[in-house]
Amino acid sequence: MAAMSSARVQVSACAFSATVNRLRSRPNVVVPFRKSLRVSMSSVPPSQPLEVIVKASVTTPNRLGDCPFCQRVLLTLEEKHLPYDPKFVDLTNKPEWFVKINPEGKVPVLKFDEKWVPDSDVITQTLEEKYPSPPLVIPPEKATVGSKIFSTFIGFLKSKDPNDGTEQALLSELSSFNDYLKENGPFVNGKEISAADLSLGPKLYHLEIALVHYKKWLVPDSLTSLKSYMKDIFSRESFIKTRAQPHDVIEGWRPKVED
Repeated sequence: MAAMSSARVQVSACAFSATVNRLRSRPNVVVPFRKSLRVSMSSVPPSQPLEVIVKASVTTPNRLGDCPFCQRVLLTLEEKHLPYDPKFVDLTNKPEWFVKINPEGKVPVLKFDEKWVPDSDVITQTLEEKYPSPPLVIPPEKATVGSKIFSTFIGFLKSKDPNDGTEQALLSELSSFNDYLKENGPFVNGKEISAADLSLGPKLYHLEIALVHYKKWLVPDSLTSLKSYMKDIFSRESFIKTRAQPHDVIEGWRPKVED
């Protein structure tokens, strides 16, 4: 694994560059807790840091690149106070060791009990099952809150027709989420942060940066609960530690805007 630890990488776009349709089909739906994976539950952190493979920054060595799904996993590890050892890979020039681990070449990937597991949904659920304290479980009835925000953001970002309704679709989703937070917040599950926030937060971060840069578009000040939510999430120590650099986010979305 020495090659993995020393991997110096540079990257342009997350799995986004080849999988925007996959992003559209993967909304902010957090899988409710279920006992379908056979894992040993423990409130004690692992004796060795968990190895996790994520996308690398194009601007800053040994920092996360523009992948909200990778940040979701790192946020979960941070919020559960689990030790981890991140491996940063260049998805445009995948190292051989990474392809052997995950032939599909996608990130994030995390090692559980000597087995590499891909997909942020599966990874975060397994972390919850193996390390249930502190709990990040979201009730099933709240698992789809804000689930259409990311896809409507992508639609508006890619749009070249100001009258095609994509801006209004995004505003509608953001307004609905704002109303939900006003009644149920400050977080999706109430007073405590949950898996839903750790999934949606990185996507809202991408939304804010990309839309300001490419559309000169800001989240309306009238959506006060949403604005407060974003400020609270973005200012958490775990988020600051794991967030992508703004330049990485901008460059990561450029192929979608210029397509």
